[in-house]
Amino acid sequence: MTAIVPGRYDDRMDGYFDLQVNGYAGIDFNHDDLTADDLRRVCRRLADEGVAGILATVITEEIEVMGRRLRRLVELCATDAEIAAVIAGLHIEGPFLNPTPGYRGAHPVDAIRPAEIDVMARLVEAGGGWVRLVTLAPEQDAGFAVTRWLSDRGIAVAAGHCDPSLDVLDGAIDAGLTLFTHLGNGCPMTMHRHDNVIQRVLSRSDRLFVTFIGDGVHVPFFALRNYLNVVGPERAIIVTDAMAAAGLGPGRYQLGRWAVDVGEDGAAWAPDRSHLVGAAITMPRCVENLRTRLGLSESVVRRLTAENPGTVVGLRSRNVV
Repeated sequence: MTAIVPGRYDDRMDGYFDLQVNGYAGIDFNHDDLTADDLRRVCRRLADEGVAGILATVITEEIEVMGRRLRRLVELCATDAEIAAVIAGLHIEGPFLNPTPGYRGAHPVDAIRPAEIDVMARLVEAGGGWVRLVTLAPEQDAGFAVTRWLSDRGIAVAAGHCDPSLDVLDGAIDAGLTLFTHLGNGCPMTMHRHDNVIQRVLSRSDRLFVTFIGDGVHVPFFALRNYLNVVGPERAIIVTDAMAAAGLGPGRYQLGRWAVDVGEDGAAWAPDRSHLVGAAITMPRCVENLRTRLGLSESVVRRLTAENPGTVVGLRSRNVV
């Protein structure tokens, strides 16, 4: 059988493109027992919902574990045309993140580490040519060596789960950083009122694409409107950051170590509602939120959910309308 290689989004059906999907419809992409039937079922569900492409996201774990999960996803994508029709590539989120509570989010602190080229190379090799995006903390990347190494290889680099100073953020952008992952999340509830990572990123949004989770819970709609007004439709992107509970509807689910309560708003909470466990929203629901809660035009919604995401990871020509 001839191996399938990732194609361009230009050639895919017209639809949404989601840069951050950790799982869907009861299936966890970060599970060691992921099967072809599982992934095929997810891809059919996404396609039925108008999603033309996603980046399957592998999150922080021990390097050997991340490598194994990346290789499994590549094996399934490269041998199954139905899967490859939806999964356009891989997003590696971690393990080079800020370990401070609040900034690291749900990423396990014992697996977070400083960025190193040889470790990054092992993960990219495990990704077998399918890695399109890496999220890291610029302050964890000494001399921006990993950022530059990835950029030189055509892999988009995002900052996320981080707290870089403005000078560090500027240095990372100069080294090839092009994106920020889910602004307004992956940071503490309390920060300096002015000099914080959200304000720093917004001040550089003329040089960065910026993603936001579109459920209205991770970022309240009034704040999302403000952020979109600053960033503008040319550089804003909506993601779901979906995990396995996404698409299942309201209810309580046991997912790995977590019991999660999913509400009508598509957010996944710990049972005591002390913290979010992840996002369980679908892209059609995000689109409906943009239309009805923010009043965005169809052309702007399309820009945020289809055109910009494919462009930033090199899967869509910038002149595609």
